[in-house]
Amino acid sequence: MEDEKVGLTALEAMPLFADVTRHDLENILKLGDLRSFEPGETIVERGSPSDALYVILRGTAQVDVGGRYHDMKPGEFFGEMGVITGRKRMATVKAADRLDALRIGAAELENFLLHQPRVALAMMKSLVERLREVQERIDAWAGVW
Repeated sequence: MEDEKVGLTALEAMPLFADVTRHDLENILKLGDLRSFEPGETIVERGSPSDALYVILRGTAQVDVGGRYHDMKPGEFFGEMGVITGRKRMATVKAADRLDALRIGAAELENFLLHQPRVALAMMKSLVERLREVQERIDAWAGVW
């Protein structure tokens, strides 16, 4: 029960699900399962199949995108682009400390979205914002600003 509350709170805080109703968030939560990782443990590896997205519930993850690093905290998520496109992962993500995450499988998410177009539209809007953030990060790394 506590994990469900933490999971629901994390989903509510995610920009990816910003315009999604609480009822739909509860259904999304049911799609996933809780996974725990020890410090230094690899959660996903660059080049591997994008079989799930992850929502960080507790702890910190370190993301390595081709030698560029950034940290992710509770409420943040990764793997969504690969899940939607079906392409291989573009980053390696490791637990920086003990980490609990909600793992939502690609097939389960796709099936849910096919039956919930308003959730799919809300996610699409959020993904566009996420792409803008990624582009800003790339520009900053490249010194474009």
